[in-house]
Amino acid sequence: MTGTLTIAGLGPGSDALVTPEVSAALGSATDILGYAPYVARVPPRPGLTLHPSDNREELARASEALRLAAEGGQVVVVSSGDPGVFAMASAVFEALEQAPQYRELPIRVLPGITAMLAAAARAGAPLGHDFCAINLSDNLKPWALIEKRLRLAAEADFAIALYNPRSASRPEGFGRALAVLKDAGCGERLVIFARAISASDETIETVTLNAARPEMADMRTLVIVGNSQTRRVGRWIYAPRQVR
Repeated sequence: MTGTLTIAGLGPGSDALVTPEVSAALGSATDILGYAPYVARVPPRPGLTLHPSDNREELARASEALRLAAEGGQVVVVSSGDPGVFAMASAVFEALEQAPQYRELPIRVLPGITAMLAAAARAGAPLGHDFCAINLSDNLKPWALIEKRLRLAAEADFAIALYNPRSASRPEGFGRALAVLKDAGCGERLVIFARAISASDETIETVTLNAARPEMADMRTLVIVGNSQTRRVGRWIYAPRQVR
């Protein structure tokens, strides 16, 4: 096989946060595949074919990328943030598991700056101690599992980064998540709503969980729920490194 497949993270939005390694891969690609808004971030040029697709076509997109690479293409599958965090790297390997004829294909995964890390940096250091990340979308897992993980994360006193909090197709989920955390005794914890981080319309707001409202988040928002010791220092939010 003469082709290659690269799975790349475009970072949270700003071109300044795309790594040089990813930029080089995009510059040498013959084919770019991904969710349409992410593919739109790659400038067209001669010799490059863009393959935008819908957000729920991950496996079909991954299978097409494998096929194009096996036919000799220099293929890049793009995700926002990091491709291994709730993104396309897992989908590609799932497709590869179902297509053993492609297992000798040269594949590499290029990391990117996640929304979680970009949001934390803007706020200060809310992930400065133990933390976890939970995807609130129930498209690929049952809501009961999401609630269980929220309760256990709260009980373990993790800071919690919440991805995909609220969409038009499931507007009620984030409110349910807030209720679970309140019932777990997290009402006084600080909650950071970081929307469109690194984009021109970036906003960031911090309130207590008791004051948080579902409509404060959408699909462009990354939500960080602090642990029990997370605090303010001036305009910054941070988690102390020492646990008492």
